[in-house]
Amino acid sequence: MRFTKSAAAALAVVAVAALGLSACGNSSTATSKEDDKTITVAASPTPHAEILNKAVKPLVEKDGYKLEVKEFTDYVQPNTATEDGEVDANYFQHKPYLDNFNKEKGTHLVSVETVHFEPFGLYPGKTKSIADLKDGAVVAVPNDATNEARALLLLQDAGLIKLKDPEDINATPKDITSNPKNLQFKELEAAVVPTVINDVDIAALNGNYAIQAGFDVTKDALQIEKADGLAAKTYANILVVKKGNENTAKTKELKKALNSSEVRDYINDNYKGAVVPVF
Repeated sequence: MRFTKSAAAALAVVAVAALGLSACGNSSTATSKEDDKTITVAASPTPHAEILNKAVKPLVEKDGYKLEVKEFTDYVQPNTATEDGEVDANYFQHKPYLDNFNKEKGTHLVSVETVHFEPFGLYPGKTKSIADLKDGAVVAVPNDATNEARALLLLQDAGLIKLKDPEDINATPKDITSNPKNLQFKELEAAVVPTVINDVDIAALNGNYAIQAGFDVTKDALQIEKADGLAAKTYANILVVKKGNENTAKTKELKKALNSSEVRDYINDNYKGAVVPVF
């Protein structure tokens, strides 16, 4: 009986000690999470990652944070990484694309800040001017709903087609009511469009992909969205987080840095109209 009591007492001591260690461990984990000063952002290489690395990083470092930028060349992985918690935020898209992505993929992502606008443009491929486009000319356009509509609106502005509703930001090729040159549309993932530029007559490119393809947006575009038009308000690029993270310290730090005078100056000095701050 004495042995049993001693054993029980020993076990009780061990249990209390283990509980204490467990509590300490949980406290440490909580403290570690609260003290986490690394902000991870998914971004397109140009101009988003450039803006983050060159202009935002020094600002957040002054406030005691470390910025890690994960670059993606497509428009899907940055959102899935944010939804899955692999990154704290992403910076590469506009609101119509985000809304459509959430609807199609069932994700829970929200915009927390607008930053800049990248004028969408029509660029020369095999044909060097709009006037020289022949009957049946091939036009490469992004195949996602929002950017394809944007391309169609730009083609309409160039006088190449007419849409049922001339201001429909959800237009599809089925909404074309007039196509006098019988343009043929090559629908591709946005990141692929610039890679086929030499195989099509003209291509509709997002600003970041136009820059990556080596185009001077202000000089080479055959037609471009106006920086003070409806497109600039509708398609401003945004900072995105998963719902529930809108007011975290990291999100607030990113918002403050991205809407700073330093970022505005960096954009204006380096992109010469290809990227336009909207704050």
